[in-house]
Amino acid sequence: MPLTDSSALLADPIPQALETKASAIERPWLSPTPVDLSAPLTPHGVAALAVVNNPDLVALRARAGVADAQAFAAGLLPDPTFSIGADKVLSGPDTMLNIAGGLGLDLNSLRKRAVTRQQANAQARQVRLDLAWAEWQTAGQARIQAVRIQGLTRIVVLTRESDAAAQAQLARTTRAALRGDVPVGDAEAARLAAYDAADRLRGAERDLQTAQQELARLLGLPPDTVLALAPIAFPGAPLGADQLFAMARDSRTDLAALRAGYDAQEASVHKAVLDQFPSLNLTVTPNRDSAGNFLIGPTIDFTLPLWNRNRGGIAVERATREALKAEYEARLFNTRAEITAAWNGIALARRQLADAEAGLPGLERLADASARASRRGDLSQAAAKTASQQLRDRQLVIAQAWLAIEEQTIALELLSGTPIEGWK
Repeated sequence: MPLTDSSALLADPIPQALETKASAIERPWLSPTPVDLSAPLTPHGVAALAVVNNPDLVALRARAGVADAQAFAAGLLPDPTFSIGADKVLSGPDTMLNIAGGLGLDLNSLRKRAVTRQQANAQARQVRLDLAWAEWQTAGQARIQAVRIQGLTRIVVLTRESDAAAQAQLARTTRAALRGDVPVGDAEAARLAAYDAADRLRGAERDLQTAQQELARLLGLPPDTVLALAPIAFPGAPLGADQLFAMARDSRTDLAALRAGYDAQEASVHKAVLDQFPSLNLTVTPNRDSAGNFLIGPTIDFTLPLWNRNRGGIAVERATREALKAEYEARLFNTRAEITAAWNGIALARRQLADAEAGLPGLERLADASARASRRGDLSQAAAKTASQQLRDRQLVIAQAWLAIEEQTIALELLSGTPIEGWK
């Protein structure tokens, strides 16, 4: 199976085949849903595409096959050994060949077969659970990029309007300064404001492009792919952090994978303890000597457990088990801390959103009144533009708060191991 430069992952995927696979995907947290690449993708469609087409997940699924093969190999019986030899008498009264044979069986492998299978099955289960966790995380990251694209699109629209207004104000102020109608300091302030508006626009456009490319990468699509995305409903308030942590302990497959790894290590400790006992090999040796006598008898050989007794191996496996226990407890601790941090972040963003929305109607009325007064000549254009910019700044704060809430809610889903539909 030689490697080739023309990898299937580098070729443009066939939309029909991709849609068929994505529409049939089924996971505990993702039910089959129709996927149409020519129509705006829903969050479920984005998650399904990520699971079936992400290159890293394809590689992990291939790696999971190795663990299954190892579990299969652990259940096989050891093959017996066979030997045969002949000796010719060079001098002496006997004229026949001395023929000896042996049929041996490794009893030590049979003795450890059950614990070896237990270890291999636990390791295969751990690999499968790690794969499930990787799928969950990849699907969640793709959904985060989708909401980021939609949020950044709104932000780019607002920053582009602000940039256009700032550039227009700079042009008017510069002409007025050249005529001597306004101080030079006003022109410098307008220049700085225009530079700041242009810089914010460039940053927003750069973030949007990065999010689009990251979504294409997560979905296994060409880098320049731009997908249409369906509107996403604004999420409701999450459950309490303690409830989500309790849910995470039962639902997160990475924690289940660590428990499976701990089970595999328990089997490793048991296997190391068995290795301290004498290793047995049984051989049955039939023999015909040069005088024509036929002989048969068993031979047993074993290691004398006098000094070593596999104490080093037992110490290593027990220390490894202790390290895995500490790693599991650390993962639980970090899970609780991350859930609490995300929950507090959502609560803060919701408070900021409420404060921003509370003052929005007043700014809308002020901007509208200022625009009418400017058209009548009762108010300068600069004052009207300032009122409009205050409104856009508030709308930008609201858009950023919306994006933060949507992103952190999906992050909280990932941390709890359960989709938001399962929080009820």
